[in-house]
Amino acid sequence: MNRRFLAVLAFALVVSAAAGLIVYALLAARATAPRQAPARLLVAARTLPVGSLIRPGDVRLAEWRGPAPALALAKAEEAVGRGVAATIYESELVLESRLAPKGAGAGLAAAIPPGLRAVAVRVNELVGVSGFVVPGMRVDVVISGNPPGGQAPGGRARTILQDLEVLSAGQSLEREAEGKPMSAAVVNLLATPEQAEQLALAGNEARIQLVLRNPADRKESRTPGATLAQLFSGARPSPMRAAPAEAKAAPPPKPAGPAPAAQPSRPPQAPPLVMEVLHGASRAEVRFRPEEAGKP
Repeated sequence: MNRRFLAVLAFALVVSAAAGLIVYALLAARATAPRQAPARLLVAARTLPVGSLIRPGDVRLAEWRGPAPALALAKAEEAVGRGVAATIYESELVLESRLAPKGAGAGLAAAIPPGLRAVAVRVNELVGVSGFVVPGMRVDVVISGNPPGGQAPGGRARTILQDLEVLSAGQSLEREAEGKPMSAAVVNLLATPEQAEQLALAGNEARIQLVLRNPADRKESRTPGATLAQLFSGARPSPMRAAPAEAKAAPPPKPAGPAPAAQPSRPPQAPPLVMEVLHGASRAEVRFRPEEAGKP
């Protein structure tokens, strides 16, 4: 047998044996490495709607493999007795950000974000956009009535607030399945304290109409409002003009000086006299003033 062939065969056997030993060592090291025990975190035992109060049977501990979220709770005592600020679905982790603060209780107050207020607006089926004003939708608020001072005879309508979120409709804090309409006598809107004051005044002094808008459309529009006279005349409302930043100051009055001396008035001059002189077939006119009539 050729010695060269035997040498190549022996070299291949040595290389394959070394590779096999390396793979075996790596697998053995992974098998003997200590495994990290899965964490036990708190999950919802059933779907918890907004405004509900968590009870001991509503949550349970479950194994969680991988890194745990920073706001995940690991003890049932940290969640029991607190209100739900955002819906937690079954087998979903219970996060601190989805619960109301301790002692805040449950119900509508637990779902109000810090810095905002829930303002109740009394509506009917027509004012509530035929029942399609459901939690999570965004609406504009339009008022109609007679402005004070009789500035718009017959009434005026104007948009006072835009892009307000509907917190609840009637007694429901949840969105209806498939966006079906539901009847509601009272709609709670999320508003700032300043907007809450405007809504309270509008509810007492004017009629309120809710205008449904696309939740993705967050742009506000400035409108001058509409009057009954414009509707019948067909005239377009005048565009709103921005108030000047600084009012122009009136020029200071000039100091009063001595009155100018009165100039003597000239008597009105009489019109000149015209005398017609005839010389045979020729004709001529002579003009002179009355004061010159006595002169030669």
